Amino acid sequence: MLAASCLFVSLGASPGARAAGHFDVDDASTLDPGQCQYETWWSRTGTEPVTGFHLGPACRVGPIELGLNFDRTSVQGVHSVTGGPQVKWNFYGQAADAPFSAAVSAGIVSDLRRGGRMGGQFVVPMTWRPASSLQVHVNFGADWALGTGLRTPRGGAGVEWALNDTVSLIAERNRAAGVWTSRIGGRFSLTPLISVDVSASRTGPQGVRGFAIGLNHEFTWK
Repeated sequence: MLAASCLFVSLGASPGARAAGHFDVDDASTLDPGQCQYETWWSRTGTEPVTGFHLGPACRVGPIELGLNFDRTSVQGVHSVTGGPQVKWNFYGQAADAPFSAAVSAGIVSDLRRGGRMGGQFVVPMTWRPASSLQVHVNFGADWALGTGLRTPRGGAGVEWALNDTVSLIAERNRAAGVWTSRIGGRFSLTPLISVDVSASRTGPQGVRGFAIGLNHEFTWK
């Protein structure tokens, strides 16, 4: 039951409106015009364990950010491969140093191994910048579970503190598919456009432990 619960949370979170990288709480920023990125990460949760691999390319097209998400999740010999499009629009506070910004993000996810099973997500991410080195992210929205269409609320808050130009600490508390997850980690910039994320998490009333590591790369497409 614990493994099944973790798998449901993993699939329920798809298509993955997250802060840059694998963090669950999204920020309100989008890519600059003419910029693209890909985000990829590997995660492991529980003792069974539940393992996941994600690949998510995205590009800024006009005023919106268009992306695709692909995820492979495995638990106790059961494998799931899902994917789908995602769109994000920053409708307030587009400047990088704006004290407050807000966006909307929506996506669809499909079971790529068994056709006809679909789900989705709608999230409103907001970001407050009380200082140049500090950002507070708040999300609210909903998930539609893959296959059943069961709707569950989603919401959370996260804090991102830049220690310097290369290291940021991130802590968040997020609820998805009826389960709370606490996560703490860091982002390490290898270059201005390439960063590595590492985090540890605890999920649900039993405090199931998890770990994730990811790579983020931004580049110019025109």
